[in-house]
Amino acid sequence: MSNGKDANAAEHSSQMTLKECLDECMEALDLFLNNHFNESLEMLRPRVKESMYHALIYATVLEMQAMMTFQPDDITNAGNTMKSAQEVCQRFRRKSPVLSSKSVGASLTEVQLHAEVCYAECQLQRAALTFLQQDENMVSFIKGGIKVRNSYLIYKELHSFIKSRRFLKGPSHVHLEGGISFGIGAFNLTLSLFPPRLLKVLEFAGFSGDKEYGLSLLHDGVTGMNLRSMLCALLLLCYYTFIMFILGTGEGEVTEAEMLLKPFRLRYPRGAIFLFFAGRTEEIKGNIDEAVALFEDGCKAQQAWKQFHHMCYWELMWCFTYKRAWKMAYFYADLLSKESRWSKAMYVYMKAAYLSMLREDEARPFGEDEVELFRLVPTFKQKIAGKSPPTEKFAIRKAKRYKVRCPIRLPVPVLEMMYMWNGFSMISKRSELTEGMMQTLVEAERTLLEFPNNEYSVDDRSLIHLLKGLCLKNQGLLQAAEESFGKVLSSEKKIRFDHYLVPNCLMELGLLYMEQGKRDEAIKILHKAKLNYKEYSMESRTQFRIHAALAKLKADPSEDTRM
Repeated sequence: MSNGKDANAAEHSSQMTLKECLDECMEALDLFLNNHFNESLEMLRPRVKESMYHALIYATVLEMQAMMTFQPDDITNAGNTMKSAQEVCQRFRRKSPVLSSKSVGASLTEVQLHAEVCYAECQLQRAALTFLQQDENMVSFIKGGIKVRNSYLIYKELHSFIKSRRFLKGPSHVHLEGGISFGIGAFNLTLSLFPPRLLKVLEFAGFSGDKEYGLSLLHDGVTGMNLRSMLCALLLLCYYTFIMFILGTGEGEVTEAEMLLKPFRLRYPRGAIFLFFAGRTEEIKGNIDEAVALFEDGCKAQQAWKQFHHMCYWELMWCFTYKRAWKMAYFYADLLSKESRWSKAMYVYMKAAYLSMLREDEARPFGEDEVELFRLVPTFKQKIAGKSPPTEKFAIRKAKRYKVRCPIRLPVPVLEMMYMWNGFSMISKRSELTEGMMQTLVEAERTLLEFPNNEYSVDDRSLIHLLKGLCLKNQGLLQAAEESFGKVLSSEKKIRFDHYLVPNCLMELGLLYMEQGKRDEAIKILHKAKLNYKEYSMESRTQFRIHAALAKLKADPSEDTRM
């Protein structure tokens, strides 16, 4: 903590410059959203040692860059910059900022309140960087956890204080309220995604996980036109177009996303960030060609931060996957494998997977061989927050099949990974795309039947039955879909390697019953998938999706008994 003299000096300086600092930071943010990233940083840099807002926004931009580059040096630099920003914020705080105390709360100035919210945000972002670093040191995780809890407690106290009768709004209240809305909203929305049992433990520790409340606060933060409006909007857009889609029931909230995007698209028509989310929205709607055009525009809009291109490349890869344009999809997987550090194992796996979808007599781009690529996948294994990402672990496990001299090829590796990212929901609105995938699956099934049985035969046939079931569901052939899922379940005891197939099949069957209005059957089958299967590939993602489905069905937690 700073001594009173330092705090008073900082206070005196800040009283004269708080509005000026906020105005200049808003201008810098405007540059950032118009793709002038370096100019934005140049505007902020001169005052990062004296202004808490310049320091915080400058560090936030560097952290966004570090998260996209995934370069260890960038992550370290962002962490150090955020630590310096926190130290700047500390100079403006009271020595003992206990807001619950009447005497302290009443005497806090506007600058000191802003210092509290900026300090909490620095703590939260430093924690995120701690978890991002490839470090298995338990002490680092504990420190990160402490930062998260300290941040939450500050936000919670601030939120209670500004709602109390003792609080008087200052001239820059909209920015203060925006910061608090972002913090409390982000915590509530994020924690609401966790399964009920874990959420109860977190609530016991003092956290709150109310989804609707979190969404409401974040929407308030967007509409307030404050310094955190962009952060609130980006978190909501991520939630509506990615989290709800990948970790939910595969629907997303297109209408909400489009409403959020509209004012930003009008103000920043060439803004790369908003072109990206506009593309993602079209992708979810099944408008794949329109999505491709927007992602390509996002790449053309700016060249300063190539990391934005990588986000677009990833989505373009999947867009061409849905169209079964394997070579185009391979092209984007190849670009990612060469330019992005985020998950080289995944990118190389996808390159191999796309090549394996081509006919044996078809020329391979760059003369690459899928078997050799599959064998390379494990060499790119990495760790985030001390653990390998689940999708990477899955890719490495599947690629092991190619270690032997004469490997038994994976039947539909692209479609299998597409399922892991909920891609069959993406094509559900376009009958021709589903028909194309069904054709690919029928051909793969025919190929399997032409070869003698081997140790992978049951697993491979079960995978195809699961994916065919999803295509049949998309086509409205619900009885046929249920029968296809049933074939997987009937083979449960014979499956040797892909143990994820049965719980995922039960989940899909539960979602099918939910679509048919069979609530009780859906809840029963979803609970079975949730409780009876453990330690299978991509388990956490499946559990999140089951939790989302049960929440949508408003299932009573008391029904959560072992099947």
